[in-house]
Amino acid sequence: MDNLSDALKKLKITAIDISEDSLEGCLDCLLQALAQNNMETSEKLQGSGILQLFASLLTPHSPCTAKVANIIAEVAKNEFMRLPCVEAGLIPPLVQLLNCKDQEVLLQTGRALGNICYDSHSLQAQLINMGVIPTLVKLLGVHCQNSALTEMCLVAFGNLAELESSKEQFAHTNIAEELVKLFKKQGEHDKKEMIFEVLAPLAENDVIKLQLVDAGLVECLLEVVQQTVDGEREEDIAELKTASDLMVLLLLGDESMQKLFEGGKGSVFQRVLSWVPSNNHQLQLAGALAIANFARNDGNCIHMVDNGIVQKLMELLDRHVEDGNVTVQHAALSALRNLAIPVVNKAKMLSAGVAEAVLKFLKSEMPPVQFKLLGTLRMLIDAQEAAEQLGKNVKLVQRLVEWCEAKDHAGVMGESNRLLSALIRHSKSKDVIKTIVENGGVKHLVTMATSEHVIMQNEALVALALIAALELVTAEKDLENAKLVQILHRLLADERSAPEIKYNSMVLICALMGSESLHKEVQSLAFLEVVSKLRSHENKTVAQQASLTEQRLTVDS
Repeated sequence: MDNLSDALKKLKITAIDISEDSLEGCLDCLLQALAQNNMETSEKLQGSGILQLFASLLTPHSPCTAKVANIIAEVAKNEFMRLPCVEAGLIPPLVQLLNCKDQEVLLQTGRALGNICYDSHSLQAQLINMGVIPTLVKLLGVHCQNSALTEMCLVAFGNLAELESSKEQFAHTNIAEELVKLFKKQGEHDKKEMIFEVLAPLAENDVIKLQLVDAGLVECLLEVVQQTVDGEREEDIAELKTASDLMVLLLLGDESMQKLFEGGKGSVFQRVLSWVPSNNHQLQLAGALAIANFARNDGNCIHMVDNGIVQKLMELLDRHVEDGNVTVQHAALSALRNLAIPVVNKAKMLSAGVAEAVLKFLKSEMPPVQFKLLGTLRMLIDAQEAAEQLGKNVKLVQRLVEWCEAKDHAGVMGESNRLLSALIRHSKSKDVIKTIVENGGVKHLVTMATSEHVIMQNEALVALALIAALELVTAEKDLENAKLVQILHRLLADERSAPEIKYNSMVLICALMGSESLHKEVQSLAFLEVVSKLRSHENKTVAQQASLTEQRLTVDS
C-alpha cells in the first residue's frame, strides 16, 4: 500500500504537469490497489481529494482517459463513493466522452456513469436531460460487433427505460430497429435475456410498441416460442414465458394490436390463436390474454365470435375447472367478458353455453377469478330470458350475496352488487326478486344505493324500485331493517346528489307508500319539505317527478 500512497501524493501534487508515463504508472498502481481491496482504496482516494482532479483528466485525446474512467467505474461500485463522484463534477466530462470514437474509452465511460448513477432515479434523469439516450442508441448501432460495448449499452438502456421520462426520448431514436437487429443475431440465452429486459419496459410505451412491431419483433418472438415450446431446460421455459408475455404486451397498444389483427386474417393473429388449445399453460395463458387484448373494439369482437373463438375459450376453461391454473382461468374469463360487450354477441354467446361454462367457476375462492366471472355474467345478461334464468339460480344468488360482503376485495364486492341489481333490472321477474329477497340480497342493494359511484347508486335504486313495485310485501321487512327510507331522505336532501339519483329516489319513495310500515317511516321524516324544494330543480325531469311525489305524499298523509 506504500506504492498507493506515493501514487496518490504524486497525482495530487503534479496531476496537471505530470508526464504521460508517470501518470500512467500512478493510474496502474491505483487500479492494482482497487483490484486487491476496492473499499479500502476507495476510502483513501476519497480522503486524498484526488477525485476533483479526475475531471480535468477526462479528455478525449489523452491516452490515459480510459484508465481514469476505469478507476471511477471501480470506486463507484461502492455506494459511499457515488455522491463524492457527483460532487467532484465527474458526470459532465464523462457524458462528453460518450461522443469519443475509442471503444475502450467508451466502455469504461459507460461503466463509470452506470455505477455512479446506479439506483438513483434523480441522477439517471439528469443523464436523460443531458441527452445520453440518442448518443447510446447511436453507439449501439455503430459498435454492434463489440460485445462488451453492446452489453454496456443494454445495461444502460435497462436502467434508463424504467424512467417514464426516458420513453419519449427513446421513441425519437431508432432503438426498436437496433434492438430487433441485435436480437436476430443472438444465439445465447443470456444475451437474449438482456435484450428482453430492455424491450419489456420500452414496450409499455404505445409509440415504441408500434415501432417494435414495424421492426419485426413479433416474428422474432413467434420464432422463440416455436423453438422453446417443447423445451424442458430452465432457459427454454424462461424464454418462452418472456417472449409470450412480451407478445401480449405489444397487443396492449391500440394501433399495434389493430395492425396485427389485420381484420382477423393476420398470420400473427392466427398463430396466437393456435396457442389456446396448446398443452403448455404459459401458451394457453398468453393466447387467452392476447384474445382479450384483440377484443378491445366491437368490430374485432364480432369477427371473433362469428369465427368460433368462444368455443376455443370454453374448451380451455373446461380443462381448468378442477384444480385448474388460476391465471389461465382469469385470462380466459377476461377474454369472454370482452367478447360479450357488443350487443350482437350476447345472444350468440348465451346460446353457445357461455353462462353454463362460467358458472362452473362459482366455487372458486380466488378473487381475480371471481371478479372476471361476475363481469362476464353481467355483460351477458341484458336479455330478459337470460337474466331470469340466472336470477332463479339459487346457488348463484347465494354466492353473490356472500361476495357482496367481501370487504377485502372491493372489485368482487362491487361486481356482485351490480350483478344482483342487473338480474332484477333485466328480468323484471317476481321469481327472481323472491329468490334474491329470500337469500338476503336486499340489504346489499340498499347499501349499494349509498355507493360513491353514481352509476352503482342508480342501478341499485332502479332495482329497489322494481322490488317495491313487484314484491313489496316479501321485501318489506328487509327494506325496513336496511334503513332504506332514511337513506332516501339523505339522498334527496344532499345537494351533491346527481339529478338521476334524486329522480329515482322519488320514484322509489312513491313505490314504498304501498307498505303500511314504510309509509309511516316516510311520514315521520320531513319528506314533503325536501321534495317541494326540488320542484324548482334546474333539471326538468327531476322537477316534474318532485311535483308528482309531492302530490302522492300529500294525498297519502
